[in-house]
Amino acid sequence: MSWVVDTSVLLDIVLNDAVFGKPTADLLTKYKPDGLGACPVSYIELAPVFRGVTADAEVFLKGISVDWREPWQLADSERAFSGWHRAVQRKRQTGGFRRPVADVLIGAFALRFDGLLTRNAADFKILFPTLNLVEP
Repeated sequence: MSWVVDTSVLLDIVLNDAVFGKPTADLLTKYKPDGLGACPVSYIELAPVFRGVTADAEVFLKGISVDWREPWQLADSERAFSGWHRAVQRKRQTGGFRRPVADVLIGAFALRFDGLLTRNAADFKILFPTLNLVEP
């Protein structure tokens, strides 16, 4: 796996989003030769879409060539720890920055790879300034 696919991108595909579905599909097609994967957190975030049926989620991910089985590592936790600190500091300073902890975990995971395919690159850039980000 070279590129991590954010949950927002996966949702664009599975829900056939009217605005982002096609550009997101094109983005995945472009980066597919490099290898696509998802953070275990994104897999978990997909549960409501698939009514909690893991087999359905796995069929979907396999169908779009996204591997979610890369294990979480200690270094991911350490990067997430720092990223969450930055998120809380930013919120205290500006009062306007709100990101769920899931984004911190996904961004920390993506730092091990070539980058993150996401629809909210600006938010990830604040959390992880060195993370390579690509938007549809």
